[in-house]
Amino acid sequence: MSDEISFDDFLKVDIRVGTVIDAQEFPEARRPALKLWVDFGPEIGTRKTSAQITKYYTPEKLIGRQVAGVINFPKKQVGPFMSEFLCLGFPDGEDDKGIVLIRPDHDVPNGARLFLG
Repeated sequence: MSDEISFDDFLKVDIRVGTVIDAQEFPEARRPALKLWVDFGPEIGTRKTSAQITKYYTPEKLIGRQVAGVINFPKKQVGPFMSEFLCLGFPDGEDDKGIVLIRPDHDVPNGARLFLG
């Protein structure tokens, strides 16, 4: 179990939804990965990331799909690619390569922030 954080600490994590507009294989990555370009709406724009999600996803399956991501982490260099957000998912429980992406049940506006009700 993780250490407890305050609600104010959690509010600092900016989790938004966006639509994948491009996805490509990432053969230069050390572990199998894909490169994603995600439209987070007019306020945030398009951001890119690399994600180790190749067990369940191909570039073709991802284009047009909404995903959740943390947009306020620092950029991170991943080999020759600069990652600009963190795509969110859960492990499938079978092995360390099976990641299932988080997405809304219904389409929502790109850039919508995670609702904390």
